[in-house]
Amino acid sequence: MSENQIYNKPSVTKTHDIHFDEDYCRWIIEVKKRFRNAQIKAAVNVNSEQLLFNWQLGRDLVIRKAEETWGSGIVEQVSLDLKSEFPDANGFSTTNLWNMKKWYQFYRDGSSGEELQELIGEIESKLLKDGKRLSHIGIFAEDQKLQQVVGELDFPNIFAYVPWGHHIAIVTKCNNLEEALFYIHRTISEGLSRNALNNYIKADLYHTAGKAITNFDEKLPSSQSRLAQSITKDIYDLSFISLSADYDEKALEDALEENISRFLLELGTGFAFVGRQKELVIAGKTRRIDMLFYHIRLRCYVVVELKVGSFEPEYAGKLNFYVNAVNELICTTDDNPTIGLLICRDKDQTEVKWAFQGITNPMGVASYDNVRIREIQEQFPSDEQIRQRLDQAEDEYNWNKNGMK
Repeated sequence: MSENQIYNKPSVTKTHDIHFDEDYCRWIIEVKKRFRNAQIKAAVNVNSEQLLFNWQLGRDLVIRKAEETWGSGIVEQVSLDLKSEFPDANGFSTTNLWNMKKWYQFYRDGSSGEELQELIGEIESKLLKDGKRLSHIGIFAEDQKLQQVVGELDFPNIFAYVPWGHHIAIVTKCNNLEEALFYIHRTISEGLSRNALNNYIKADLYHTAGKAITNFDEKLPSSQSRLAQSITKDIYDLSFISLSADYDEKALEDALEENISRFLLELGTGFAFVGRQKELVIAGKTRRIDMLFYHIRLRCYVVVELKVGSFEPEYAGKLNFYVNAVNELICTTDDNPTIGLLICRDKDQTEVKWAFQGITNPMGVASYDNVRIREIQEQFPSDEQIRQRLDQAEDEYNWNKNGMK
């Protein structure tokens, strides 16, 4: 319930006379906020306890060398024993137990305990810089510490903020520790659903995110520049569109607009589509921006210009002009400075950097790849159709020849 709702429609008891004032309304809002926070913390704690159990069971299967000690069917037997003892509990399937073992083994084999904790610390620092206030969870009780197996890898507390299904997707699809922790960080910082996480992994965001050539470090405050850089890619995968071999910029824009939902997924979380060929009237002349977006977390407009060829230095000046125009004509006092993003077929780093010198607006240049080209054969008859047409022509010739006699 919003603050206005509380002021306008208070819940009135039928058995007592109640006098509402602003102090009461402010206080009841605070009480409701505290309860919501308590609900969130309770849910996180439940998740953390379940994850700790999964981690320790996976640890036991690895460190105790369960299959070597008790036989190849031991995981199935553990599943049966736990289901028998706890018939109303979920999560004791054989597949889930194997996932617990895979989960623990991935992090144990991928690094030493000290390296894992160091990398976890870096993630925590990034989250704090982004304004995330994660309260650590005291999940290691004394009796649990006393029962730790020799050589155990400690459970990272930050893992409690990531659902179990996300963890399995990450260790199943990632190749190394750094890549896995990259997606752990993204899941927490952006509140990713499992589908969104899978889309990020499929798009190989680990290798492409934040790699566009930009001047964000110089032109934006540090906190905003890190976020702005993180939402860009070096190469955008446009394999979801299909164009003819001689496509132009209009055809590329048409295809992206027709597939705008998929394009937004490729751009990343937080982008909202404002419009294509956005009209701006400047000095009595009509100018049009290829595509205009708004980024929710950055609270700024993002001008996207598309080029089907390689980067040319003059493109930077045109993009800078459009960024200035949006700042002057569209932005309000609540918006942060507009960002310009040029997406072209390919680019040279030196040319981009020199073209950006002297430009004060935050801008970046990325490239795109994997546009599917329609087969040229689709536009011409097949060999069989050609043979049939030749046969038909020969029959017509013979008929005409005989008919003339």
